[in-house]
Amino acid sequence: MTVFEQLGVRTIVNAKGPATRLSGGIMRPEVSAAMAEASRHCVEMAELQAAASVRIAAATGAEAGYVASGAAACLLLATAACVAGLDPSPIARLPDTRGLKNEVVMVRSQRNFYDHAVRAAGVTIVEVGLPDRYAGAGVRDAEAWEIADAITERTAAVFYVADRNARPALAEVVRVAHAASVPVIVDAAAQLPPQANLKRFIAAGADLVAFSGGKALGGPQASGILCGKRDLVMSAALQHLDLDIFWEQWEPPVGLIDKQRLKGLPQHGIGRTCKAGKEEIVGLLTALDLFVAEGDSARHGRWLADAMAIHAGLTGIKGAVVSLEGADDIAEVPMVLLKLGGARTSAMELIKSLQQGSPSIHADPGLVDRNIVGFNPMCLAPGDAANVVRSVRAASL
Repeated sequence: MTVFEQLGVRTIVNAKGPATRLSGGIMRPEVSAAMAEASRHCVEMAELQAAASVRIAAATGAEAGYVASGAAACLLLATAACVAGLDPSPIARLPDTRGLKNEVVMVRSQRNFYDHAVRAAGVTIVEVGLPDRYAGAGVRDAEAWEIADAITERTAAVFYVADRNARPALAEVVRVAHAASVPVIVDAAAQLPPQANLKRFIAAGADLVAFSGGKALGGPQASGILCGKRDLVMSAALQHLDLDIFWEQWEPPVGLIDKQRLKGLPQHGIGRTCKAGKEEIVGLLTALDLFVAEGDSARHGRWLADAMAIHAGLTGIKGAVVSLEGADDIAEVPMVLLKLGGARTSAMELIKSLQQGSPSIHADPGLVDRNIVGFNPMCLAPGDAANVVRSVRAASL
C-alpha cells in the first residue's frame, strides 16, 4: 500500500504536464535518493546555499544563484532584492515600501496570475503597451521606448515574462532598463527545454532570472532557482535565511553574503515565507546535474516514445483526428492532440470522464475551446501511455 493509499488519496496519471495542482512530475530515483540522504544530516543552511550558488552559477552563467521554494518564491525574492538592496532597514520593513523605489514596469500583454508574487513584495506594477496582436486589432505590442518612458525615480525593476512570443525582445528591454540603471527580472519558470535557456537570459543581460525546479528540471515540486547578479542574490539570501543569531556569532560564507558590506544584521525578511529545506536544495541540485548531463536530444526522445505510443493508440478513433506536435524539434515537448470535431463527446466531457475514471487521468485542457484534448508525456510513468489509450478508447466518443 502506498503512502497515498494510506491517506485515502488517489494517485493519478498526469498527462497534463508538471502543473502544481497535479503535484508536478515524478522525480528520478537519483533525486529521491539524494533527498533521503540529505534528510539524515544537519547542515548550516547558509553554507548549503553558498554551495548551491556555485553549482547554479556554473549551469546558468550567472554570478550567483539561490534556491527557494518555487519559481514564484524566487520572483518575490527577486523583487524584494531590487527594492531593498543590502540595507537592513528596508529589508525589515517590506512589504512596506513607503519612501522606497516601489514600482515595477511590465508589458501589459505579459501580465498573468503569477505576477502576484511580484506585487507581494509591496510594489505596484506599471503596465505599458497595448497588445493589439492579441486583441485582434492589429499587429503591434509594447515597444522598448514605452518601457523607457515608464521608468521613473520610483522604478525598482522591469519585469519580463519569457516566452517565444514575448515582445519586445529581451535585449531591447535590457538596453533601455540598464540605460536608466534599472535591473531586469526575468520569469523563466517554464522556459526549459531547451537546455540552452539556462544561460540565454543571463547572456542577454538579465539581472535576475527565476526557473521552476519542479518542471522540466525534474527536481522537487517545492523548489526553484534564482540566478543573477551577486549583490542582488546576496539581498535575496538576506531576506530568505533564518537570521536569528547574534552578529558576533554569524559567519556566513563570503561567496554568498559578504558580512563586511553590511551595517548590521537584518531582521527576518519577507522571504522567510519561501523557505527551502536541505532536502529540496540537494534534490534540486541533483536534478540540475541530471538535466544538464542528459541533454535535449535524449530527453526529447524519452518523452517522444510515450507521445508516439499514445498517438498510435488513438489513431483511427471514429469522429476524431489525432496529431503529434513537436516530434521533430528537440527544443519542444512533444504533444498529442485529439480533436473531437465529429465525435458525439465534447473535449470537456472527455476530460471530465478521464478524470473520473480508474485510473484517474488528467489531460491538458488548454485547447478545449477548439474541442481538442491534449496529452503531454512529461510526467508519465511506465505504463501510463497505455492507460491513456485504453481509457480514451473506452470512453463513449
